[in-house]
Amino acid sequence: MEPDRIAELLQPFLAPSTLSFEPCHSEARSAVESAVLCPAQLRNISTYIDILLRWNARINLTAIRDEEQIVTRHFGESLFAARHLFPRRSSVPSMVKGCKVADIGSGAGFPGIPIKLWVPEISLTLIESNQKRATFLKEVTRFLTLTDVNIQSTRAESLAGASFAVVTLRAVERFESILPVAANLVAPSGRLALLIGKTQLPQAQSALPTLNWSNPITIPTSQSRVLTVGYKR
Repeated sequence: MEPDRIAELLQPFLAPSTLSFEPCHSEARSAVESAVLCPAQLRNISTYIDILLRWNARINLTAIRDEEQIVTRHFGESLFAARHLFPRRSSVPSMVKGCKVADIGSGAGFPGIPIKLWVPEISLTLIESNQKRATFLKEVTRFLTLTDVNIQSTRAESLAGASFAVVTLRAVERFESILPVAANLVAPSGRLALLIGKTQLPQAQSALPTLNWSNPITIPTSQSRVLTVGYKR
């Protein structure tokens, strides 16, 4: 897919916003300026789409087959979360280098890999129990020459004792039962970022009442999808 078209489709997700979540251990909120992806990032997204479509013909990675919908539904939502979790004006390498991020139920790599493309300095762990999908994730990270990416082909429950500054969760099965598992992986003063439907908000908040929850932000071009962040005390 042409990088210029990718940039055009992603524009609504990178437009100015009024709320952000500062990186690693801060609860400060401020305006987020409009963002622009560099040519290398756009080329990586184009390559990622090519690999995803090729693999999707063999294994079920996503029900979305249309390239433009892949950009808006998967990359758009993921980058929207990335830029709010790691605003460009504050995400300088010295502040985020080595910041440990875990993506539970990575599947086709969303939102974990787009977050890594947005802020390469983080240390990313992709947790995907399906062996074929985990192999796909390895293929993508190899083609995109991403470093400091750890792919765990196991269930999140087996990582008890690990801790991360940011844990992300999107489109996973067993949503209610995985919430406490995800929260247990969040380090003290860390954050749990959920990309979910609005109807799931009460469930998340009631399941994890000890987290301080941000006001949800509606995902651009969607009426039902939101980003919300829970802060661990």
